[in-house]
Amino acid sequence: MKVSTRGRYGLRLMVSLARHYGEGPVPVHTLVREQDISENYIHILMGGLKTAGLVRSTRGPNGGYELNRKPETVTALDVVLVMEGQTAPAECVVASGTCERVADCSARSVWCKVADAVNGVLVNLSLADLSKDARRVNERPDYCI
Repeated sequence: MKVSTRGRYGLRLMVSLARHYGEGPVPVHTLVREQDISENYIHILMGGLKTAGLVRSTRGPNGGYELNRKPETVTALDVVLVMEGQTAPAECVVASGTCERVADCSARSVWCKVADAVNGVLVNLSLADLSKDARRVNERPDYCI
């Protein structure tokens, strides 16, 4: 499975919002600076996340985007499904009627196991987990004496 920029950037943006959770709306210029994603693309991605009920937006000088739910309750799978539509590596995993060989296909079981493994990882990672990981990655040791 190859995740598009929609999925990758969407998840990064959601982790940023999780890091700022409880601070109110995060201005778009902050997201641009933190994630190096263009303002226009952020608005496009947030549109889908907003429609799905994962984020809300506020207009005006103190406006921006914020999570609509606690970071602990939103999984990476929630975000990827909104951004990508599905995680299955083959269409027959999602809709078995798309292939006439589904009953005797030896490869389908492999694709089903891959989909289960991907979903298993994504469903067990909340935005809270990912934001903690992001904080650790961004922490730099201080070697000053």
